Amino acid sequence: MKAVVYKGPFEVAVEDVEKPRIQHPNDVIVNVTSSAICGSDLHMYEGRTAAEPGIVFGHENLGIVEDVGDGVTSIKQGDRVVMPFNVACGFCKNCTAGKTAFCLTVNPGFAGGAYGYVAMGPWPGGQAEYVRVPYADFNCLKLPPGTEHESDFVLLADIFPTGYHGNELAGTSPGDSVAVYGGGPVGLMSAYCALLRGAKKVFVVDRIPERLQKAEQIGAIPINFAEADPVEQIKDQTDGEGTDKGIDAVGYQARARAAGEGREEPATVLNSLVQTVRATGALGIPGLYVPADPGGPDEQAKQGMLLVAIGKLFEKGLRMGTGQTNIKAYNRQLRDMIIEGRAKPSFVVSHEVPLDEAAQAYQKFDKRVEGYTKVVLHPGR
Repeated sequence: MKAVVYKGPFEVAVEDVEKPRIQHPNDVIVNVTSSAICGSDLHMYEGRTAAEPGIVFGHENLGIVEDVGDGVTSIKQGDRVVMPFNVACGFCKNCTAGKTAFCLTVNPGFAGGAYGYVAMGPWPGGQAEYVRVPYADFNCLKLPPGTEHESDFVLLADIFPTGYHGNELAGTSPGDSVAVYGGGPVGLMSAYCALLRGAKKVFVVDRIPERLQKAEQIGAIPINFAEADPVEQIKDQTDGEGTDKGIDAVGYQARARAAGEGREEPATVLNSLVQTVRATGALGIPGLYVPADPGGPDEQAKQGMLLVAIGKLFEKGLRMGTGQTNIKAYNRQLRDMIIEGRAKPSFVVSHEVPLDEAAQAYQKFDKRVEGYTKVVLHPGR
């Protein structure tokens, strides 16, 4: 079968790899119809992780069930399903507590597993014609048959629930003001979910025009950090107080405004949020931070150590929530909102291309050119 294979920094290729097969009675094999490229994939693509060549990428996967293991009871051949990026067993201590991003079964010695991601277990990704899904009764979310809402439903694998999770971590409530740092797919989805949860005013901080335009289109207030200090811009629009809640949708590859486009400052978003959010407010951190970054700008950053204004955070009595998204905590409800017309997350999708064009799509998405904000690959096209 064809699949997107990591070759080395800034290089992927669509190659022939072995088609997955049923290995356990609880497995299913899914014929992938849509698989999105995630900003997290770019960390590996850029050589900013310990990923070795040969990994098949892809953790945002939707398709049609082709083969079903003898132990699967609720999923049948022909079902249209979307899978959380979290591979989870459903029965360990963390899964039964609803913390499926931290499953203790699927990746021995580590809390959490995912498709097609470094250090996240032996699970090939779904930027391919087929993907194997373990513990299928637990991991597959059924969708209505057909092709309707395809580009909405594929976002249930990651960024729609992740945007919601950022707001859950921050505790966004009706009437809140929210500052979202980062206008990429997760940032736009965080802003969208804040509005769905009833926030009165949502700011999106970025410097890329297409992202800021999309933020404005959904009713958020764009803040261009290349023009002026985003903290001051937001305080000017909140009577000097700052926002009630803040969300970091950038993570460890953040760039400081004063540092110029070419230099990273990994803690800059965290520190900006500490300044942006009012005393006793809360921060949600769905943006990715890693324990080791080979390309970090200094020795501390390479070891996942960042200089964060913990004293100011303490002084202001801010709360902070972090961690990967427990997709299953949200995906059913968000699916039903899509079906009922209450949500249309596909506004963030800028490009839909055949699997054969994956290498070019990665290159353009990584460079943020030609309006690339979110890419969906279609192996079946």
